[in-house]
Amino acid sequence: MKLLVTIPVYNEEKALPISIPMLHAFLEENLSEFDWSIEIADNASIDRTPEVSRALTQQYDRVRYLRLEQKGRGRALKKSWIECDADIVSYMDVDLSTNLESFPPMVRALANEGFDIGTGSRLMKGANTVRSFKREFISRTYNLMVKSMFFTRFSDAQCGFKAVTRQVVNVLIPHVEDNVWFFDSELLIIGEKCGYRIYDVPVKWIEDLDTRVKIFKTALDDIKGLLRVR
Repeated sequence: MKLLVTIPVYNEEKALPISIPMLHAFLEENLSEFDWSIEIADNASIDRTPEVSRALTQQYDRVRYLRLEQKGRGRALKKSWIECDADIVSYMDVDLSTNLESFPPMVRALANEGFDIGTGSRLMKGANTVRSFKREFISRTYNLMVKSMFFTRFSDAQCGFKAVTRQVVNVLIPHVEDNVWFFDSELLIIGEKCGYRIYDVPVKWIEDLDTRVKIFKTALDDIKGLLRVR
């Protein structure tokens, strides 16, 4: 089976030379049964991200580079996933803040156990999270809103650690409207309501202090997204 791991980035010239070799080595050692590849999806970076990414594609034949001239993580993921031919597509943050140990079980659940969507959870039993009180409070409040509005069963709507099958890409992704951070929540909510099986995997997660996410603006946009989807 073909597996694509997409890494959406914006101005990550420093992180890429560290994370891509680490991820490449991990996939080589732990998911050798898959025909896997890594795609750096560049959201209109204005630093040296393009040059660094192209250098990595020369160094590793399983790494490729996709450039978008508009910002938006959701936009980058849609383009990367829809235009590839992988049986399973996935993504994770470039800082690898989510421990990679959780990735093989999630992918194999989709490949072998009949699940359609896999998602990391920082909130379910077995998860281990290191982050500020502010982010912890906002995250738990937001996920409580999701459950109260949609009566969903998945535990964490926002973790940047997901995988979906080709059927989900073909059928569901074109109907996900958000192109930025709410993309994850919209994918999970609509996916569950459409009857797709979701695999929740507990993860170890460490907050990236150099994050590009504007927490309060993102939280407000997420609430607007919930109301739209509702």
